[in-house]
Amino acid sequence: MSKTNRGNFFEDFKVGQVIRHATPRTVTSGDQALYTALYGSRFAVQSSDAFAKSLGYSHAPIDDLLTFHIVFGKTVPDISLNAVANLGYAGGRFLAPVFPGDTISTVSEVIGKKENSNGKTGVVYVRSTGYTENGTEVLDYVRWVMVNKRVAANPAPEPVVPELPSALDPQSLGTAVPLLDTANWDNDLAGSEYRFDDYEIGEKIDHVDGMTVEEAEHQLATRLYQNTAKVHFNQHTEAHNRFGHRLVYGGHVISIARALSFNGLANAFHIAGINGGRHVGPLAAGDTVYAWSEVLDKADIDGRSDVGALRLRLVATKNRTCHDFPGQDHDDNYLPEVVLDFDYWALMPK
Repeated sequence: MSKTNRGNFFEDFKVGQVIRHATPRTVTSGDQALYTALYGSRFAVQSSDAFAKSLGYSHAPIDDLLTFHIVFGKTVPDISLNAVANLGYAGGRFLAPVFPGDTISTVSEVIGKKENSNGKTGVVYVRSTGYTENGTEVLDYVRWVMVNKRVAANPAPEPVVPELPSALDPQSLGTAVPLLDTANWDNDLAGSEYRFDDYEIGEKIDHVDGMTVEEAEHQLATRLYQNTAKVHFNQHTEAHNRFGHRLVYGGHVISIARALSFNGLANAFHIAGINGGRHVGPLAAGDTVYAWSEVLDKADIDGRSDVGALRLRLVATKNRTCHDFPGQDHDDNYLPEVVLDFDYWALMPK
């Protein structure tokens, strides 16, 4: 009997199946420093103990997307080792802050599956939850992934497609942020004078800057999150895929775009929820990422006079600036330069 893990294929997943993923990961200040080195994120709450403590945190939490990547990375050997593509996200909630010293583990439940018409692949829906060592839930989200079948001739299962929310209720947000003393929010140190009331629904923001992806960096990031998907780091196998090379981990693109969004949204310090997201196109080393945002909605949160919630659409492109806000054409097809369309709620001080 083989003792190695070759990953699960479409046939191996059962609706209702619960998977406890290896390996628990203790987060360190080194992880946060390396995350900053990879993306250059500058949000003050996550960058400065002094800034965070002045607002009411015990000390600076790690970046929200670092939490996401660690939780996500745990799932890859069991969920997406044999994936063709990670297709999307929905219903993601950041439930508690994560600090250096916390140990994160992940549990997933299979909530749906449906074979594709080609008979060779299928889509698997999973809800994954990240916990600290004391059982505190820090993140809960759904993703769906296209997975290869082991044997194309195997019969198709009865399709089960879960109903997913198009957007989270803003009243369910904010548990990962203590009540803040916003009188101590220093606009100069945070990097922007613009707060919650300064943004309007429908407003679009070109984040101006671009970031070129280096081969070593995106592989380093993938390993940092203990993501074992060979499509991201094994050129020997991926030289024979339809692209002829490794693809950049989709979460790497999200983090680059989020870091770029600081220029225009510097006070949007916390990702509170992920409404949805699509990796529209592939990214490879050598491509340059640009980004723009649109304010889709804004909401007060019951019991919170310190912060409000902005619903933001974050679009990332490759090798195309975003001064004209590229997205979809008149037929709602994405332009070829678009690589990410990400819909999330961010908290911002009032």
